[in-house]
Amino acid sequence: MRILFLGDIVGRVGREAVISRLPTLRRDLALDLVVVNGENASHGFGLSPAIGRDLLEAGADVITLGNHSWDRRDLIGHIGSEPRIIRPANYPPGTPGQGSVVVELVDGRKALVVSIMGRQFMDAMDDPFRSVTDILSRHRLGVTMHAAVVDVHAEATSEKWAMGHFLDGRVSLVIGTHTHTPTADHRILSGGTAFQTDAGMCGDYDSVIGMGKEAAIARFVRKMPGDRLQPAEGDASIAGMMVETDDATGLARRMAPVRQGGHLAPTLPDF
Repeated sequence: MRILFLGDIVGRVGREAVISRLPTLRRDLALDLVVVNGENASHGFGLSPAIGRDLLEAGADVITLGNHSWDRRDLIGHIGSEPRIIRPANYPPGTPGQGSVVVELVDGRKALVVSIMGRQFMDAMDDPFRSVTDILSRHRLGVTMHAAVVDVHAEATSEKWAMGHFLDGRVSLVIGTHTHTPTADHRILSGGTAFQTDAGMCGDYDSVIGMGKEAAIARFVRKMPGDRLQPAEGDASIAGMMVETDDATGLARRMAPVRQGGHLAPTLPDF
């Protein structure tokens, strides 16, 4: 299975870059499954139902969320009716929506996608390790699932690394989101799981993690409340990771970064 994961989509320029490029990427890379993190897609904070629909219509199969899941209140009443938009699975019981989804491809193959959120330097949440273990107890890679992707929305690199090793051999891909900075540590772990600490963001990199530079810098310099942060509006890059899995085992065979447009050096997989 050929899987593309795109990091946090930030604001208008980020989502326009994804929407304009995704159909071509699906065709040229012969993608079977596309997962995007959309928690910053609506003006940098949250995901509106309308923007969620736009991303799905452009070719995303699943949209994951994170700590900004409920910044757009209109998503609260919508997420229960759109299973392709998933929020972190370790929200408390009774939270609207689901933390995982099984996607059935047109050829009948199935892929599990899970969203979880870290607890280090983040909001107080239920145990992400226990939450993902509970989900995987109902799905077996290479038996009931042909592939499994876990989005770890977390601040601490140590927590993401720990989750990667914890899930090694049990899922196809463990990939971090939230810090908006693509890391150069992508690798296939000893048990066959593809891993990257952070996929980066889809947005304007001439910014402070996707937000306009001046207001963000002022907060650090003055240490006082300032203007509300607004997404940067310059040329956007898309950033993510492509993984090819073995259908027999569900484990990763090869992986490579995907970057196009904006200020980052472009790169595409050669497989």
